[in-house]
Amino acid sequence: MLRKYAAVIFFCAFAAILFAIHLAYLKLPYHWDEMGQFVPTALDLYREGAWIAHSTLPNVHPPGVAAMLALVWKIFGYSIPAARLTMLAIASVGVTFTFLLAIRLSRSSPGAPAFGAAGLLMVAPMFFMQSILVHLDMPAMTFTAIALWLFLEGRLFACVAACTALVLVKETGITTPLVFGAWLWFQENRRRDALYFLLPAAALGVWLIVLHHATGSWTGNTGFARYNILESLHPLHVLQSLAVRLYFLFIADGHWIGTILLLIGWRALKGTVWTVALLVALAQFALVTLLGGAFLERYLFPILPIFYAAVATAASTLRPVWRRTSLAAMAIAMLIGWMVNPPYPFHLENNLAAADFASLQQDVAQYLEGTSPELRIASAWPFTAAVTHSEYGYVNRPLHAVELPGFELTDIASVKRSDYDLVVIFPQTSSGEGTLFDFPPLNWIRRVVPFREPPNDAQLRAGVGLHPVMTVSRRGLWIKIYAPSQ
Repeated sequence: MLRKYAAVIFFCAFAAILFAIHLAYLKLPYHWDEMGQFVPTALDLYREGAWIAHSTLPNVHPPGVAAMLALVWKIFGYSIPAARLTMLAIASVGVTFTFLLAIRLSRSSPGAPAFGAAGLLMVAPMFFMQSILVHLDMPAMTFTAIALWLFLEGRLFACVAACTALVLVKETGITTPLVFGAWLWFQENRRRDALYFLLPAAALGVWLIVLHHATGSWTGNTGFARYNILESLHPLHVLQSLAVRLYFLFIADGHWIGTILLLIGWRALKGTVWTVALLVALAQFALVTLLGGAFLERYLFPILPIFYAAVATAASTLRPVWRRTSLAAMAIAMLIGWMVNPPYPFHLENNLAAADFASLQQDVAQYLEGTSPELRIASAWPFTAAVTHSEYGYVNRPLHAVELPGFELTDIASVKRSDYDLVVIFPQTSSGEGTLFDFPPLNWIRRVVPFREPPNDAQLRAGVGLHPVMTVSRRGLWIKIYAPSQ
């Protein structure tokens, strides 16, 4: 009973910290994939009870997060803050079980590594930003941590329930119950118990049958299958995916300090509990490296509690002063990563660049709504979605948007000039322009990651007859409004 009360106390403490540091972002308009997939799916369920999305392309992702959001909106009414607070509550549970998991993994280690693991997770730039975004990966991390802790505690039926919830949040979570079942079958010869871990697979199978019945596709649409399965298995794609995953996990955002600690203190990561945890992490790493067309770092979320627990446990082998110094240095490096963008193209959702970009879009959208509400605005997604859906938080009433396939000169020229009055252009990722790596002899580093800058003012004027009207910029990101030349 005392342990339960202690867990509740720690949950409240972690939640209070997370809610406090995110107060300024509770009304942040939806960003990128939130508008593209996850919020429309939740709104379809909330408004019409539709388990299969129809206001956006349906895909294989299970409806677990959409169901949680729809329930919250049914109780409290639809609002962006309600969605943000729901995700923060799930993140708080994730930090709590990261703490409990680290306790279980490091029982014989000095220096209270569990506090280090929970602390590192909370200051990780991607976790900070993703804690409020309506995505699937942070909730998948939470349920993975819960399931792993329950398995190591020997609470198998509760673990099976957590694994079922996990696969109904994100389908890639299926690797976790399969690891548990295989461990019980081959290592402990508990074959009856191992079979219980087929239940999450059965639950996921039911979802796939429902999806196939509604759409005629096992993945919701054929384009999703082609992009995320067939094309992702190309050897060059797998190699690039492997490089991106390894870089994020062991180098980026101060993780290189954690890697050094792991190399120094790896002997502390021994015993059955660590073997099971590392198998869970390895299985998840392998799956998201092989499958998934986009190289999104958030796919590694379920691994982070194990990684930070391993780093904190490895650090416990050092003298107290070096332990505290190394973990503090890693935490400071990650805190810097909240605001300081990498000097190379990166996904804006990985730190506060997501908030910057959403705020930029909001500024431009509100300017257009206030000054040019009747004009036809040509742009590319996600700005077109932002200005045509008032529920996304950018405009009070929908504007008339004309969809461009992209920002290449040929893309803009593909739309008749008589069909639009203004054009809104923006880079779809950070380019690293203007950083130290943008100048010789280091500028080759910036070119390692492919990035195509949108046409400049001179190219747009000469190529498609557009001239700049207004530019809004923030921390290396920008949005420009153009008008046709007379």
